[in-house]
Amino acid sequence: MNTRVKKRIFTVLKVLAGALLLFIAIFPIYWLLAMSIRETDEMRSHIPLLPQSFTMTHFTQLFSQKGFGTALINSIQTTFGSLVISLVVGVCCSYILARSRFRFGLKKPLTYWVLLVRVLPPIAFTIPLYIMFNKLGILTTRIPVLLACVLINVPLIIWFLVSFFRDLPEEVEESAKIDGASEWQMFVRIVLPLVAPGIAAVAMLSFMYAWNEYTYTVIFTRSPANSTVPLALALLNTEDALTNFGLVAAGGVISVIPITLFVIFAQNYLISGLSSGAVKG
Repeated sequence: MNTRVKKRIFTVLKVLAGALLLFIAIFPIYWLLAMSIRETDEMRSHIPLLPQSFTMTHFTQLFSQKGFGTALINSIQTTFGSLVISLVVGVCCSYILARSRFRFGLKKPLTYWVLLVRVLPPIAFTIPLYIMFNKLGILTTRIPVLLACVLINVPLIIWFLVSFFRDLPEEVEESAKIDGASEWQMFVRIVLPLVAPGIAAVAMLSFMYAWNEYTYTVIFTRSPANSTVPLALALLNTEDALTNFGLVAAGGVISVIPITLFVIFAQNYLISGLSSGAVKG
């Protein structure tokens, strides 16, 4: 067989394989959207691939009857609150671990101790956290879920960013100090922009975890007024509404929108940071 023919066949096979993988990745999203806009009667028998009806009833019911708007606001507040706290604490701690010198060789044990918190399953912290939050009297608020997300995300941020700070040449910081920059100015204006791609990447991971957090929400949330989106979606799938797949699908569509927008926004910063780093290099 001719070499050119072989290359064309190989190219066609690659295109077909890529198209198949793309279809597999996109089809669940399409099916979720299609289920959310179908009439309920259409989903009680054989469900066609293309919707035969169109309705926004499921979306309106979520906000008018199921209190999904409150859960959405709670998730936004909890997720962004935990993300800001986690980034502030995690970035500062990772920079200290990367640049400071510890006595008695404590740097490695501290680093591995931080990683241990992230490696352990989240359920391992539920009892001590529950006792602590109960004594503080904050179980009736959204604060326990926020603090629990901070507990899980901070070790991830530290472990991820320590390598970024270690790879950053110390000569850059020394030149900034020679030019008269203070420690804070050097950290904010010089160091942070250079590690912006790493911060963007770990921010995406932390946001996705906090947004999808379910275990701590179930355990620490005592009031429906403090429910987040994952818990609200779980409550939709009750014995009374088990067959209302359109309502559950509509909730799934709404829950995907904020995290998709955040990932797109953070990805732009990730790409710009990489591009600027390449130009400076």
